[in-house]
Amino acid sequence: MGARLRIAVVGGGVSGLTAAYRLRGALGADAQIDVLEAGERLGGVLHTTTVGGQSVDVGAEAFIVRRPEALGLVNELGLGDRVVSPTGRRPSVWSGGRLHPLPAPALMGIPAIPDAVADLADPADLELLRAETQRPWRWDSSADPSVGDLVADRFGPSVVARSVDPMLGGVYSSLAGDIGLREALPALAARLDAGAPNLTAAVSGLVADATGSGPVFGTLVGGYRVLLDALRSAAAVEPELSAYVRDLEPTTDGWTLHVGGRAREDSRDYDGVILAIPAWNAGHILRRALPDFSAPLRAVRGASSVVVSIALAPGTPVPDHSGVLVGTGESLRAKAFTLSSQKWGHLSHDDAPVSVRASFGRYGAPVPSVDDEPGVDDRLRTEALEDLDEVCRAAGVAPVSPNVVDTYVQRWTNGLPVYGPGHLATMAQVAASRPRRLALAGSSYAGVGVPACIGQAGRAVSALLTDLT
Repeated sequence: MGARLRIAVVGGGVSGLTAAYRLRGALGADAQIDVLEAGERLGGVLHTTTVGGQSVDVGAEAFIVRRPEALGLVNELGLGDRVVSPTGRRPSVWSGGRLHPLPAPALMGIPAIPDAVADLADPADLELLRAETQRPWRWDSSADPSVGDLVADRFGPSVVARSVDPMLGGVYSSLAGDIGLREALPALAARLDAGAPNLTAAVSGLVADATGSGPVFGTLVGGYRVLLDALRSAAAVEPELSAYVRDLEPTTDGWTLHVGGRAREDSRDYDGVILAIPAWNAGHILRRALPDFSAPLRAVRGASSVVVSIALAPGTPVPDHSGVLVGTGESLRAKAFTLSSQKWGHLSHDDAPVSVRASFGRYGAPVPSVDDEPGVDDRLRTEALEDLDEVCRAAGVAPVSPNVVDTYVQRWTNGLPVYGPGHLATMAQVAASRPRRLALAGSSYAGVGVPACIGQAGRAVSALLTDLT
């Protein structure tokens, strides 16, 4: 089957490179697999760069190890010895001008017991939470609320703003009110559908089930660049950068791609295509050939954010936490800090810079572009350091801004899809109606995390191979 096949993978992020790797394994060395990337580098929202002389990730920095997809792929590529777990330090929450312990036990910030947020929630909301098991409860299995709406109704809005928003915002770059329950917490939705007597019982049951399951997150020594390089090598591909796919046309036995970039325009015929790009980009490419199919793809919204990576002089003291999540409506401009050298032991050495990440922006509140606000990156650097100094003072640590040795600003424009209520159901309908010899991969379809993207890439390859037989 693979001797004469020509396959195009559009998109050179982890989804596209995983798809290319899976295709190579299935089709063999003789198949032509072209990876076309519109940008000037591979990786998509994964990007490892050097800040203060140390390699750090300025996009996603960790993956869930309790899901099999990423860890399985890493081991398959012979990178298992590079996987490390976080240190024992815990994140904190910034609320009311001070640091609070991260609520626990909790499910993505939704408390399993009232005491988990006793130091965070407003008194009225704390009473609401304590009485939740006694209040009338009615759940419709066809209900499709946002996480924020459900938790605010049962536990109060302060629990959402100071516990749930900070947790979910780091994953989805959106507030809980913009994120669907079935999209972000399918296990919780399933427990409610199965007849849980109230929200407290559903959350506490899930938390109890997860107790003692080992580390939740892991990362790679050397950053995600290690995984991307390994995938590219194992797939035996030479990705074409600055290759923008403008349009697709169906043929009797495949697709014609119209490609532009670097002062050229050309058309190429392929037996099959995998679009490993954001849904809105896929919809734009397909708008002429398949207007009805492309409409829901073009309607997917994107969330933008910015990461400011900060390198401090070796030995600079920082708060004794792995990070700081900022509650909604607080005075800090940053939405979160990752104290990377505290979180990951391999980044902490006597002669290494102290690494910190500050995150800005979310869906509905994007950071201005450099065109809209010249000098915005300098403003973000200043705000990141001012906010970090304030956090340090609250923790009893000297301000760190005098010890900065390097900074790096990474902008993610529409970096993540918005997983609002109904998003997964819509994407399932798209998948069910996809045309032959074309498959979709990326963070828009089955989850935003790296494991979800790896899993979706594998499913896209399986679907395409079935079409080719």
